[in-house]
Amino acid sequence: MAFSGKWETESQDGYEEFCKLVGIPDDIIARGRDFKLVTEIIQNGDDFTWIQHYPKNHTVNNKFIIGKESEMETVGGKKFKGTVNMDGGKLTIDFPKYHHISEVSGGKLVETSTASSATGPVVLVRTSKKI
Repeated sequence: MAFSGKWETESQDGYEEFCKLVGIPDDIIARGRDFKLVTEIIQNGDDFTWIQHYPKNHTVNNKFIIGKESEMETVGGKKFKGTVNMDGGKLTIDFPKYHHISEVSGGKLVETSTASSATGPVVLVRTSKKI
């Protein structure tokens, strides 16, 4: 149950380049640049509810069971089917435009999203503290 709790963004490395590559509009990128995203995670064994609170009261709420296909939503509101897997304590999923890994490391929630571009991978690393 290491993921359970509320987490607030401390840092985002690669934010702007990543967001532009995956098609987030410039005005939304600007609003989110210094926003302290709050991620609320409820974990009950392999069942997860993963809620992210974005600027302007936008909320993304994904529910999933490890290893089972679930309907998910991207930050841009696009629905897709995906399977979250657990590998060595890390949650992994392929979103439509990027690969995402979440882990708790050193008491922090570390989310790494990797998208491909013509010049190579573009990586966003968001680190959050428990609140």
